[in-house]
Amino acid sequence: MADKVFPSSKPTAAPPVANGGAAAATATRTNGGATKADLINPTARLPYRPQPHNRRRQYRPRRNYCCCCCFWIILIILVLALLVAITGTVLYVLYRPHRPSFTLASLRIHRLKLKTAADGSSSHLSTLLNLTLSSKNPNSHLSFSYEPFVVSCVTSNGDVLLGNGTLPAFVSGSKDESTFRGVAVAASMDLDAETVNDLRPELKKGSGVLLKVEMDTKVTAKMGGLKSKKVGIRVTCDGIKGTVPEGKSPAVANVAGAKCKVDLRIKIWKWTF
Repeated sequence: MADKVFPSSKPTAAPPVANGGAAAATATRTNGGATKADLINPTARLPYRPQPHNRRRQYRPRRNYCCCCCFWIILIILVLALLVAITGTVLYVLYRPHRPSFTLASLRIHRLKLKTAADGSSSHLSTLLNLTLSSKNPNSHLSFSYEPFVVSCVTSNGDVLLGNGTLPAFVSGSKDESTFRGVAVAASMDLDAETVNDLRPELKKGSGVLLKVEMDTKVTAKMGGLKSKKVGIRVTCDGIKGTVPEGKSPAVANVAGAKCKVDLRIKIWKWTF
C-alpha cells in the first residue's frame, strides 16, 4: 500500500541571494496596484493617488454663482434700457418736442477801433456793440429754464474775438417768446501781431466785416413732473455783415441773412463736443 504525501503548510522559503543580499520579491505590481503581499497583509499602506477632480468641484459652485450674477445684472440693464427707449419713443410721439429757436433782430456797432503804435510794437482793440435778441419756445407741453448766457462776437473768417457780454437767466414757458434789447458786447484789449494781421484786412473791406455771434449756456427742460438735467448748448448766429462806424453815429449791421442754430455742447473731461 503506497504512502500518501501531504504538502507542507509552511510557505516555501525564497532561495538565498548571493552576497548576502535581500530576498527578491516574487510578486510584481500591475498597473500601479498593490502586490500580492500587500493584499495578504491588511496593514500595508496603499500608495497615495492625488485626485484633481475634487479640487475642481470645490470651485465650481462659486463660479456658477458669479456667472449667474453677471447674467442677471446684464439682463436687468438691458430691460431698463429697453424701458427707457420705449418711454422716450412714447413721449416723442405724443408731444413732438422741438428745439428752441433764437433770432438776432438787430446789431449796432458803436465802436470798432484798432490802434497800432507808431513803432508797430503793440496794437489795441476797442469795441462796443449793441444786440437785440429774441428766443421762442415752439412746444406746447415743454418749458426751458436757461442759465445766464455768455455772449461773444467774433469775425466769421478768422474767429478774431471782438467782444464779450452776458445775457441774464430766464425761463421760456410753453409757446413763449422773449426779447432782449440793449445786450452790450464790448472789449478793450491788446492784440498780438498775428491777430492784427488777420483783423486789419477785414476792417478795410468795402463790403463790410463778416461777423458771428455765439452764445453759450446751460438749459433744463421740464415737462409736467419730469425734469431733465442741465445740458450745455451753443447758439450760433452767422451771416452778419457789419461796417466800421464813422463819427459818433453807430453803424447798423445787416442781419437780414443771419441764421441762428442751436447745438448741444457735451463735455467729456477736458474736451467739449
